[in-house]
Parts: sequence; structure tokens; C-alpha cells
Amino acid sequence: MAAAVEHLDVIVIGAGLSGVDAAHHLVTECPWASFAILEGRERVGGTWDLFRYPGIRSDSDMYTFSYPWRPWNSDEGIGSGGDIRDYIEDTAHEDGTFDTIRFGHRVTRLDWSSDDHRWNVSAERTLESGEVEPVELTCSFVMSCTGYYRYDRGYLPEWEGMDRYGGTLVHPQFWPEDLDLAGKRVVVIGSGATAITLVPELAKVADRVVMLQRSPTYVVSLPRVNPVDKALRRVLPDRVAGAALRWAHALGTQGSYQLSRRRPAFMKRVLRRGLERDLPAGFDIDTHFTPHYDPWDQRLCVVTDGDLFAAIAAGSVDVVTDHIDSFDETGIRLRLGDRLDADVVITATGLEVLFLGGMDLVVDGSKVDPATRLTYKGMMLEDVPNLAVAIGYTNASWTLKSDLTCGFTARILNHLHHRGLRSVVAHNTDGAEPAGDMMGLTSGYITRAARELPRQGTRYPWQVYQSYVRDYRALKRSDVEDGVLTYS
Repeated sequence: MAAAVEHLDVIVIGAGLSGVDAAHHLVTECPWASFAILEGRERVGGTWDLFRYPGIRSDSDMYTFSYPWRPWNSDEGIGSGGDIRDYIEDTAHEDGTFDTIRFGHRVTRLDWSSDDHRWNVSAERTLESGEVEPVELTCSFVMSCTGYYRYDRGYLPEWEGMDRYGGTLVHPQFWPEDLDLAGKRVVVIGSGATAITLVPELAKVADRVVMLQRSPTYVVSLPRVNPVDKALRRVLPDRVAGAALRWAHALGTQGSYQLSRRRPAFMKRVLRRGLERDLPAGFDIDTHFTPHYDPWDQRLCVVTDGDLFAAIAAGSVDVVTDHIDSFDETGIRLRLGDRLDADVVITATGLEVLFLGGMDLVVDGSKVDPATRLTYKGMMLEDVPNLAVAIGYTNASWTLKSDLTCGFTARILNHLHHRGLRSVVAHNTDGAEPAGDMMGLTSGYITRAARELPRQGTRYPWQVYQSYVRDYRALKRSDVEDGVLTYS
């Protein structure tokens, strides 16, 4: 006789920042629920365990990036990758949810049955021997906390002659632990957050570092330790200070974003004045740090304590803005005719987006294409029952939105449980039309994946506002019976 398939009330997919957050809400708000976290990797942390390149850090302040129920306990408002991963794991141990994580379980398929009101969950479990065995589970509700980055590969354009290049070629997503850059000539291709983080770190050991960018990015310098934040933490109790700093930074970031959208010319002048202050006199800001788009059409990049600008001023970093024509045996030829010698080329060329971790999503025998569905409050797919998806902000801290999503999901679960209901689905009953993908950015990694991402609609609750204030009302204060969510 075949063994009975294990059934759980909730399955959380992913043990990164959002997955541990979801587990906390289940433990504290839904104590009746049986649940497990399925994590494909062997450690907690998700993105913050995957990325190991030098200088990896947050690009949001840690007072909004940390959990509101466990504030960041450091004066350093910009957290290193290792500290963030440790914070996530310590949090899971502290509230007891670490023991619910099943490592080495990669979910491949979610199959909903309306007859049974449950998900059939297919996963692959990696054994200590390296062999992979299938695992089948069922659950009443799924919380997907996979993020949206693909882990098994990053984005890498194909340039002519790459196969002839005789130096070392590295993608930051797969940083070699034994990579020695002492005395080397290094070219970092890219202008986004990864490149801007890497370049000043590499300049400390390499002989020469060139940041080669096809086009510039808006950048702003922020201190790792903000004296105002530090003073508040000294005079206020930890819990009060955590809430005060979270709201202060959330509102400040939101204000900056709204100002950028409404008065882009003014914001361009503000950003340029900062560059003129931090860069050497005569530096060609127009060529190297003046994008052709408006601020926040793509994510604004943070330079910590002005380290990139200091490295440029010291002469250890050069910025080159040009297109790559081809690689040769010892370097890179540029379209405008120049050439860069390189012992090591680091391709900080971006990430690949993979919605729902690439798993197949099936409802009553029909495969669901997420790109054909609207998103309800940025967290549920139209006409897909009993599934919540934690997706953070693109213009602010990831955790601000994912925590609201996890809290609202816990309220839905309690409503189902206490009313004796078995399913909930978001129906588009007011005729909202698709209005672009749910992310709302023109960054390369978003535009490359636009055909795979869910849509946002033309009106609430299908429109994704990218606003913590609006979402706080929509997810923290609103009723879970709103006429759009249909229960049965």
C-alpha cells in the first residue's frame, strides 16, 4: 500500500527574507495552522546566501529592510550581505520557525484541484549523496516567497570573440572564492547596483579597475552610519526607535520617488549637485553619470560613503562609457575604437527574472500563464485560488511590501479558518484592463522579462502603486471581504 501523502495547511516556498517573514506571521497569527517552508538550497537567506561577491550589501536602508517586529540593531544603516543573511537566520531561530524549514526541496509544480480544495505540490529533494528524489505533498494554501531572480544563471550577453579571450571571465552571481585580483587589470562591465558595489572594493586590491558601461545610471551617495539615525537609537527604546526609523525612511524614500516622478528636472539638478560635490573637478559628468532617462524610471543606485567617487578621485578607478565591439585574446575592443587590456573581466550585466521560481502553475488541469493574469494588490493572481505571492517594492525596501503581504495573507487564512471556508480567489469583476507589468520599471532585467510577469490593472485593487502608505491602508487596514476576494 502506498504511503499517505502528507497534508499541511500552508506551504511556504523559499527560506529567504520573505519566507522567514511569512513563517513568523503564521506562528504568531495563525497558531492553528500546520506549515512547512520548502527551500531548494541548503541554507537560509535566499539571495543573501547566493551572492558572495566582494562588498555585497543592501541598496535600501536596513531600518526598512529589516522586519518591523525585529528591528535592525545596528548604527550601520547599510547592511553587508553576510550580516543580512545572519540576521535572517537568527530571526528564524529566535521565533522557532527554523525547524519548519525543509532544505534541499525545490518545488517544480503546483496543481490546484477545485474538487478537493487543495494544492498538489511536486518537489525534488536533493539527498546527501547528490541524488534527487521526487516528493509529493498537499496543502490548503501556498505562500510563494521565491523572489523573482533566477538562481542557476545570470544575464550574460553574447559578445563577439568571447571564446578567444584568454583571461578570467566571472559573473558576480557565481563569484569564485579563490579569485585573486592582487596586481591584476580588471574590467567590470555594468553600471547597476552590482557594479557600483564591486568596483570600489576591487580597487583596494587590483592594479587598475575600469567600470565599462554602455549607458550611465543615476547614483547618490549615502552614509553607512547616519548621525541622525544614530542619535535616535541612543535616546529612544529599541522598539520605538525601530518604528520611528522605519517610518522616517519609508516616507523619505517615498517622497524622493514622488518628487522624481512629478518634477524630474528638479531631481536631476539635485543629483547632479551631489556628483559635482563628490567627483574631481572637471570630471565628465555628462558622459559618465547623466542617463538619458528620468530618475526612477530605473532604480536609483546607492554609493556608500562616496566610496566609488573616492576611488575615482584617487585614480584607482576609471569610468568608460562605450559599447563593446568585441573581445580578443587579452581584452576588449570598444565601438569608438579604444581598447581595454584586462586580466579579469567581471560581467556585472544583470540578473534574469524567474517568476514563482520557475515552477509550473496548474489550476484544474489548465496551465496558468502568469503574464495573462492581473495581480490583486500586488500579491494574488487573478482567478488562481489559495495562492499568495510576496513581491517587494522596486522603489523602496523589499521588506516593506512583503511584510504587508504576509500579514494580509495571515488575515485571509484566519478568515477561511474561522468561517469554515476552504478557498479564496480574486475575481476581476469591475472590468480593470491590463496596464503593463507589475514591476513598473524600465530596467533591463525587468524589460527582458516583461512577457513573463503578471500584469497590473488600470484601477484599484489591480493597480500596483509602489507606495508603502497606500499599501499600508490597502493591506493592513482594509477588510478581507471586499467584494473582489470570493470565498467558498
